[in-house]
Amino acid sequence: MNLQFTPFWLEFKHPFGVSSNTRKETLSIFIKLEVDGYEGFGEACLPAYLGETEKNTVEFFGKARMFLRDISSGFNLKELIEQINLLDLGSNAAKAAIDIALHDLYGKIHTQTIAQIYGFKRKESMETSFTIGIDVEEKLIQKIEEAKDFSVLKIKAGTKNDQQLIETIRKYTNKPLYVDVNQGWTDKLYVLELLNWMKDQNVILVEQPMPVRMKEEMCWVTERSPITTIADESVKRLTDLENLKGEFSGVNIKLMKCTGIYEAIKMIEFCKENSIKILLGCMAESSCATSAMAQLMSFADYIDLDAPLLYKNDPFEGVTYKEGMVYVNDLSGIGFEPKLQIFE
Repeated sequence: MNLQFTPFWLEFKHPFGVSSNTRKETLSIFIKLEVDGYEGFGEACLPAYLGETEKNTVEFFGKARMFLRDISSGFNLKELIEQINLLDLGSNAAKAAIDIALHDLYGKIHTQTIAQIYGFKRKESMETSFTIGIDVEEKLIQKIEEAKDFSVLKIKAGTKNDQQLIETIRKYTNKPLYVDVNQGWTDKLYVLELLNWMKDQNVILVEQPMPVRMKEEMCWVTERSPITTIADESVKRLTDLENLKGEFSGVNIKLMKCTGIYEAIKMIEFCKENSIKILLGCMAESSCATSAMAQLMSFADYIDLDAPLLYKNDPFEGVTYKEGMVYVNDLSGIGFEPKLQIFE
């Protein structure tokens, strides 16, 4: 099996869906696995806040290449992913890229979708939220108008002006909101008061309202919260999920955090067994990794899979969007195809 990889800078179309001071590009490293004439593609998305660098990701691919080179088309998918995981304690995004590519390759070899590989009923479409960044009122009006096809909006919060931001949005739309706080609040009494207020503002869920370290406070808030509290930074992998113990009523599962589809399905099974709400999310991925996550929509209570809409140079075609819905296709493997020549 041959492994190729290449860094690629995804360029935002314009500030649509993001703050006007957001950087204009984000780095992904794409990989291609080839065996017996079949090709599988994967993506490691590396936004700066992940802490995973291009150098470390490439180094991990080097370790994996040595391991993958003698694999034939008859490879055992689950066994191989478990072995790749043991190569390094971290490198979650790099592992996710290989996991996605292996699933894509396996599906193409056996002419199966991800649902067929794992034996679940696939959901072909689902309503996704669309992110509008923090901005001045004039820009917010523009973004709300541009997001008119979406029935759910997502906003970033965690500032001193969160109530003002929501009040401004409510001047122009009463669409349900997902609020992502990114650990921005620290006073549990304030948090609970704000969540009660948000309930009346048609806020459906709040992501990571308090810092990861504030476990007891977060348990106290979740026990009393009128809306779903979603773990994001507090949970990367299954072991983190198993150790939550009442801190949150839901979790945001992301492939770049959890190392890929194989682990995401394990996390989903745990959530279903323990009545934990499931949000399937993304970092800033192209249609490659976003299409991979969309294969699991049938398990989700909520999805936040809008990233491909932000880019003008998305190198893959996979999921499509219509009237605020995400649609997957019937292609084998992950369900995407390259549209730009990014591998030599």
